[in-house]
Amino acid sequence: MRTPKIDTTIFGTAALLTLAFGGNETTVPVITPHPDGPPDGFVGFWRNEDGSVRLCLAEDWSFEGHVEGRRRTAKGTYHPNGGGLVLRDESGLRTPVTVADDGLEMAGHLLVRA
Repeated sequence: MRTPKIDTTIFGTAALLTLAFGGNETTVPVITPHPDGPPDGFVGFWRNEDGSVRLCLAEDWSFEGHVEGRRRTAKGTYHPNGGGLVLRDESGLRTPVTVADDGLEMAGHLLVRA
């Protein structure tokens, strides 16, 4: 009689959290410290040309954003990254924001001050 092969894979902490949260490793919550002081030049309301994408960047390094057609408002924190920012919503999703000539570019949308 043949003995069945047993898989003895051992998962690390990141892998177990990934499985628990049902996503990939980029969705595992990570605490990002906030820089001292308010963010220079980014605080305020931003929107794309037709208003379908709106973003509010607060002085306390928090943000709130809305995309037309989505029921849930994105909320979370942001931090500097090079010459731009990275938004990190409550689910752990990270969205890079780059500084463009006329405003901010986020996920293919050009946002200008509202």
